Order: sequence, then C-alpha cells, then structure tokens
Amino acid sequence: MTTETIEFQAEARQLLQLMIHAIYSSKDVFLRELISNSSDALDKLRLAAFRDKDLDVDTDDLHITVTTDPAASTLTVADNGIGMSREEVVDLIGTIAKSGTSQVLAKLREARESGQSEQASAELIGQFGVGFYSSFMVADKVTLITRKAGAHQGVRWESTGEGSYTVSDEPDAPQGTSVTLHLKPEDTEDELHDYANPLAVRTIIKRYSDFITWPIRMAPITPPAPPAPPAAEAAEGADAETDADTETEVVEAVPEPEVVNSRKALWARSQSEVTEEEYTEFYRHVSHDWQEPLQTIRLSAEGTFEYQALLFIPGHAPMDLYWRDAKRGVQLYVKRVFIMDDCEALVPEYLRFVKGVVDANDLSLNISREILQQDRQIRLIRNRLVKKVLSTVKTLREDEPAKFATFNAEFGRAVKEGLLADPDNRQAILEILTFASTHDAEQPSTLADYVSRMPEGQSDIYYITGESRSALEKSPHMEAFRAKGYEVLLLTDPIDEIWVDAVSDFDSKSFASIAKGEIDLGGEDVDDDTAKDFGDLLGWLTATLIDDVKQVRLSHRLTTSAAVLVGDPGDLTPTLEKMYRAMGQEPPTVKRTLELNAQHPLVTGLRDAHRQRPDDPALAETAHVLYGLALIAEGGELADPAAFVGQVAQRLQASLG
Repeated sequence: MTTETIEFQAEARQLLQLMIHAIYSSKDVFLRELISNSSDALDKLRLAAFRDKDLDVDTDDLHITVTTDPAASTLTVADNGIGMSREEVVDLIGTIAKSGTSQVLAKLREARESGQSEQASAELIGQFGVGFYSSFMVADKVTLITRKAGAHQGVRWESTGEGSYTVSDEPDAPQGTSVTLHLKPEDTEDELHDYANPLAVRTIIKRYSDFITWPIRMAPITPPAPPAPPAAEAAEGADAETDADTETEVVEAVPEPEVVNSRKALWARSQSEVTEEEYTEFYRHVSHDWQEPLQTIRLSAEGTFEYQALLFIPGHAPMDLYWRDAKRGVQLYVKRVFIMDDCEALVPEYLRFVKGVVDANDLSLNISREILQQDRQIRLIRNRLVKKVLSTVKTLREDEPAKFATFNAEFGRAVKEGLLADPDNRQAILEILTFASTHDAEQPSTLADYVSRMPEGQSDIYYITGESRSALEKSPHMEAFRAKGYEVLLLTDPIDEIWVDAVSDFDSKSFASIAKGEIDLGGEDVDDDTAKDFGDLLGWLTATLIDDVKQVRLSHRLTTSAAVLVGDPGDLTPTLEKMYRAMGQEPPTVKRTLELNAQHPLVTGLRDAHRQRPDDPALAETAHVLYGLALIAEGGELADPAAFVGQVAQRLQASLG
C-alpha cells in the first residue's frame, strides 16, 4: 500500500483555517454539502452508464446512505456513485478553491473584518465549490474512501484540516465514495446539534435535502428497550423456560434501512404542494448560494414537445459574474435523468446568473454538448425561458418595486449585454432596465418613466456616457440641458459605450447623445451679426488646431464654459478610447468639433486679441490651451500632458506681468 503525505498550499491552508474557525449561525450546512456531492456523483454515474454500455457498473440500486455512530461519535455519508481515482482525489479534494484561492481568501478576510463573517463566509464557500471542507467545522478528522466506477483499486484520503492530508491505496473500497466525520466534542446540551444523533441528522436531511431525487437511507430509529422486570418475575420466567418441553431460539431481526427523503422532483410537484422553504433549499442546492432567491420562476410546456422548468433569479450577483471562464447555464434533465450541470445552450450569456433545472421529455439521453447547440427543441426551450425571465422581471417592476430595484442593481449591467447579443428581445430588455438620470440623484429611471416625463416638443431620449455620474454632471455638454430643464440619462457602465450605437430607439423615441452632432433645443440660432463678428476667429482657430479638431464653431449647448468638444454620430467617445488602450489596442484617430461659447470672456477676449495682433505667437499657445481644457472637461486624454502643463504655465506667467 502506498501512502503519501501532502501539504496544503500556503493560501489553501489559510483559507481552510478561516473556514474551520469562522462563526456560523448554523453548522448544519455541512451535511447538505456532503449529500449534494453524493447526489452529483450518482447523477454522473447514471449518465456515464448511458454513454458507455461497456462500463462495468451496477446502476440498479443507486442511493445515498447516512450512518451515525453515537458511541464512536462519527457520521458517515456514502454513495455508490461515480467515485474518484487517486489523481482526481488529489486534484479535486486535495486542493481548495483551485481557481481563485487568493480572491476568496481576501473576501473572507474582508467579511470577517467587517463583522459579516457568518453570511459572507457561507456565500463564498458555496461560490468557490469548497463545501466539502465545511466538514471541518464539526469534525476533528475527515476520512474519505472512494473507488472510481469501473476501476479495481480504491483510495483513502484523510486529514485533520491542520496543514496536510494523506492519500493511500484502499484495495477493498466499494464503488462510490464514503466520507466519515470524526466529530468534535459538542459544548452544548442541545441534542439537535449532536451530529451523531440519528434524530438530529434526520431533521437536517428533511430540512435541506428532502428534494434530492436519489433515496437517502438511514437505519430506522428503534424505540428504547423496556425496563428490566423485577427480580422475582425474572426468576419465575427462568423457571418457566426450564420447565418448557422445547426451547425456542429468539433471533433479533436486523432493521432494514429506510428512505428519509421524499425524493419527488420539486419541478414535478404542483405549485400548491411546494412550500417557499422547499424552493429556497432547492435553489441553494443548485446554485451553491446561501441566501434566498430574489424570484422563483416555474413554467411548463405540454403537447408534442413537453418540458418543465424551475428557475431562480438570485438575490445578489455572484462573485464570478464577470469572470471570463465562469460556468453558466442551468441543469438539464431528460425524463428525470441528469444530463449535464451547466447547460449553456439553454441560457444566453447575458442571463448567466439564472439558476435552476430544465427537465425535457423528448431529448436523447446521450445527447452531446455539440448536438445541444444545434438541437431545434433546445432552441425552442431557450427562447421560451428567455421570454419568461424577461416578463417575470417586468412584472416585478409593477408588483414588487423593491425586488425590481435589486434586480437592476445586481444584474442590470450584465443584462445590458443582451442589447447587443439578442436583438430579437431588445425592446423587452429595454423595458426592464433602469438608468441613472438627472431627474433623481438617488433613484434610477426606466425608459418608460423617462418618456412619460418628456415635455411637449421633445422627440429624443437624451443621454451622455462617461466614467462616473459626478463627472458627467459637471460636463460642459450638460449646461444647456440643465438650463432648459431637459432630463438626461447618465450612462456610466462600460457596456453603455457600445450598445447606444447599436440600439436606435425605444417606444419610437430615438436615442440622442448630447455629446455628439448638432443638438436642437428649440433655442434661437446664432444671429448673422454674431456669426460675422466671430468669423475671423473661427477660421483662424480651425487652421491653428487643424491637427486636433475637425472645425471650430459657435455653440448652442454652452452657458458657462468657454469651449466643448463635440463628436459626430458614430465617433468613439473618450471613454471608449480609454477602453481600447486598456486592452492594448490603439484606437483610430478621431477629430472632434470644437464649439465656443460666444458669451464667455475668454472667447471674447481671444477674439479681440486676435483682431489687434493676429500674428502674436502667444495667441496660438492660448488656442492650444483652450483645446486642452475642452479635452480634459469631456474626459479625454492629452497626447502630451507635459507640453500642456508648460503652455498653461506660460499663460499664467504672462497674465501676471
């Protein structure tokens, strides 16, 4: 037998210690995690047997067994599922949070320091797939014995959770996996927290794992033995046995294990039969989240193509919502047989936070991921799920505004991706999104509410994009809109820079950027005398700044600032240019139009100075400073900041003497 002792990695060791010593409102969750792992193992074995007819396994009696031993103070959760090889044990069990250990460790520390360790720690454990290690909350030592289906050699894994674990061969291991917890001594007299107490364990299973489709078996609880008879009665009984003609040997029957969970799939039960608590526990099972879902969604289709779905919208965004390699999708079953865990074909990427189960009747049991992408029935289910999720969120807006606000705060940025990826549902997506607006500094607005507030004569939905609300509110582009009382959407998500050019309208109202093109706010045009008065200056500035701007003109949108840069429709915004550079790509060169405020003293002073000394080189320097100020005000980046600082310093020095 080969025994190997392996040290946990440094970060993993720290994470394990944090988990073991974290304070939880309930430690019962460890049992849910172990049973869920066993359920997954049985699902995988059933699927493997379907795909490989030559696999030497018995699938006639797949089940989970939970055994308690009060005398030894142990609890064992065992299954006869897919099992693991030695390599898989080291890879899956011997490594904590293989991808993202440092991130989860930092988050756990942050949660503990902020005094929110109970809830936050539990959430993070689920999100990073390290629920197996929650066993160490209640155990001094954990022993895992497993044998891969079809293999002839088993593996034993053992650890006290201190800093290392051992892995050794286990020749007589049965198929599947068993996890034995050597329980810590309890410092409470509450029997419901005695995890070697079968009654306490049954209560936990009923609460957390009643919906598991595989049978969970436990030995029946036997009533206590009757008290011993008095000595005289015992003696009489002994005499009677001696006088009997025939002695009968009494054999005590071994109690058969009994199933302690209902097993019926939640999605197959009528809605009136399922409690909110059962929905919540099932959501926690499929999502590895520890909070309640924001909304539960049920739907079914009958007729030539039948399926049932039970979906959940989480109450908060998962940590990996924007990770490129994060898993997404819902669980796919066919006739109650598990097919795959993360069926991406059923959920578009912009709804990747949706969790749940789809159970179809007419799909092939050995369907592959590649076929799924092309399957017509899968596409029909996907379309229906998308429409149902979007309509459910729309209903929240009308019936439960607080939930609707939570949805947008947590998932609105991800859902905006659908404006680009899902043009068929674009209008439905626009209906459920909310946007920051100048109408209210605290509450974001739906587009429908924006349109309802539009004054008579306004034909467009005005917006501006940028990096932050505070920066946009101070933008020179806002001045005329603020003065005239027009509401403007303040779009600060990176995705906003892209979808606004792809989406033309909402409710027959066109989207119009206040930072691009000519804007008609119903004011008077620049009169001929003013245009003539500034004609020479505008021509000279256009020639002087030709390397940077397309043209220089007088502005309708400025009330207090001297100048502003305006792009053409379709031009890259300064924020989008920064995004390109952050990705290592140089954006195409874009020349904007410089607009001047004819009433600003700096502009009128520059006009007068140009009339008096048109060849003064200092004026050209002032023109470049004016352009630089406008570029900074719109959030752009100076090509040569040092040169600009020098120009400003020269102008300040000149003003002093």
